[in-house]
Amino acid sequence: MTLDEALYQLKDVQQKIYALQYAGSAISLDAVTVAPRDTAEGRSLAQGILSGYLYPLISGEETGKLLDFLAEHKDELDPLRARQAEELKRQYDELHRMPEQEYVEYSMLLNDAQTVWHRAKEEDDYAAFAPYLSRIIEANRKQAAYIDEKKAPYDALLGQYERDLTMEQLDGFFSELRQTIVPLLEKIREKGQVVDDSFLRQDFPIEKQRELSDYLMALLGIDRAHCTIGETEHPFTMNFTKNDVRITTKYDRGNFISSMYSVIHESGHALYELGVGDEYQYTVLSGGVSMGIHESQSRFFENMLGRSEAFIRLIFPKLKELFPKQLAGVSARDLYLAVNKSEPSLIRTEADELTYCLHIMVRYEIEKKMIAGEASVQELPALWNQKMKEYLGVEAPNDREGVLQDSHWSGGAIGYFPSYALGSAYAAQFMHRMEQDLPVYDLVARGDFRKINAWLDEHIHRYGCFYPPAELFKRCCGEEFDPRYYMDYLKKKYGEIYRLS
Repeated sequence: MTLDEALYQLKDVQQKIYALQYAGSAISLDAVTVAPRDTAEGRSLAQGILSGYLYPLISGEETGKLLDFLAEHKDELDPLRARQAEELKRQYDELHRMPEQEYVEYSMLLNDAQTVWHRAKEEDDYAAFAPYLSRIIEANRKQAAYIDEKKAPYDALLGQYERDLTMEQLDGFFSELRQTIVPLLEKIREKGQVVDDSFLRQDFPIEKQRELSDYLMALLGIDRAHCTIGETEHPFTMNFTKNDVRITTKYDRGNFISSMYSVIHESGHALYELGVGDEYQYTVLSGGVSMGIHESQSRFFENMLGRSEAFIRLIFPKLKELFPKQLAGVSARDLYLAVNKSEPSLIRTEADELTYCLHIMVRYEIEKKMIAGEASVQELPALWNQKMKEYLGVEAPNDREGVLQDSHWSGGAIGYFPSYALGSAYAAQFMHRMEQDLPVYDLVARGDFRKINAWLDEHIHRYGCFYPPAELFKRCCGEEFDPRYYMDYLKKKYGEIYRLS
């Protein structure tokens, strides 16, 4: 094999991987947005066949030989192809120890599990979902050993979403967060200041909420020629290429800010994908580099910008135009306080910034027990309420608002949840760095997101997966990750809102 032949093969295998993943993603998107209800069987077969073709492309003998050849000629590769070979090798190493039949069956299991989860949540029927979750947990335990048998199983799974992340690191991180969050919540409780958010619980027509979604996407700089919005039970973003990104939301007639912040959150994800450099398209370097970095972008737009007073004042005239009766007598300041009201709640996606990470801690503690075999699937609803009581002082009245509320486990994403908390903390440090270059909130007040997006493109988005997460973070911030930026942000923001001493 010549080097030119190897480079052709490298390009060819990556494009074939892309094509198969594109097809699988299209099937998944259809399944949770517009597909008829009882159509899982055909999708399961299709996903199984696609995964059967994908497996040898990533982890087969020919790919292994190609990667060995490229490793031998590493010094002759340009930086882009060297990084492609390195990333493909990482994927190869994590997958090739897993038997192909297990890989195919797992793909089919997830298709079925997600279909069952949607119905189980709708009908508050955890018993229907439990057998699927049990199989997913067992499969994840086995996969953890395939990924890295030297690591604790949950550490191996965490690394799928944030490279080299460990329980030891997370235990320290969450401990520090609790030391900040719990005293702040106690001070707010002692203060006794009542924030009136009752005006948020009215009838907000869905068609007007859809208009709001279009307005927000345009305001934030989303190119609608390359990004659409759909509706589903659990909002998400899916990228096919940098020129084809889909976001989704869920509308609630009785609470317009639920979808409003969902759209802002998913727009943060979309802007990341839309900003990835052209040179990475159709390769293993396309898309966001980790879920921690990805969630930093969504949480940055949702909270750092979207819940700022500058942003609320900016969009308030549009909100009054869309909902004149519902917001009669309400000021921009009233709305700012309402969307930042802090109190323990049941639903993670609607939690305020201060309590949000407590929701993540609940899931983190449960996942550790699940993977360690210390909690059975039958015990999870009770364990969920126990942890919710411990961390937030509330208990779910049903499984729909408890253990069934998130879609992640049905999709096999065990180890993902900590990325939300890390992403929130990353976002605070990115904001600190950005403010050294830009008057961020002045730009927000003027509705000028072009400079903010350009800064993110320059420092984060354009690189795709070229740099490993920790290296990208340090290149952007000029220092290692430090959670104190996030804790300082929370203390400052909620200290001002609640006038804490």
